[in-house]
Amino acid sequence: MVLVDSSIWIEAARRTGDIEVKVGLEALLEEYEATLCPPVRLEVLGGARRQERQVLERAFGVLPSIEVAAVSWRRAVGNAWRLRDAGVLPPWNDVLVATLAIEQGCRVYARDRHFELMRPVIGVLLYEPGYGGAYNPGGG
Repeated sequence: MVLVDSSIWIEAARRTGDIEVKVGLEALLEEYEATLCPPVRLEVLGGARRQERQVLERAFGVLPSIEVAAVSWRRAVGNAWRLRDAGVLPPWNDVLVATLAIEQGCRVYARDRHFELMRPVIGVLLYEPGYGGAYNPGGG
């Protein structure tokens, strides 16, 4: 599974969004490999334009979601400390998303540079689409 970050959903929803991101997300959805989590759901739906809300909410309703348990919050705090000690200061929600992905053995598909900076410190795995945006089962 690939945990799709809000940066991908937001880019894909833009009329003038990056076509590679759109195709990459579409491939994940077609392969039933996309998943999300509550922080991503909140960020995307909370910022959605009125006319897009219902469509996005329906789409998100059929995707698997990684729930946030109390232990996940504790692990995210530990990861935030490790990142801060290494001089990496990503937003808290990105630390939580990365932590959930690590717990579930998922890769993260994101455009935010924060995830690339977190990779060497906490070991989050990143997803890169294959050629032409195709689903890439092993890459990233």
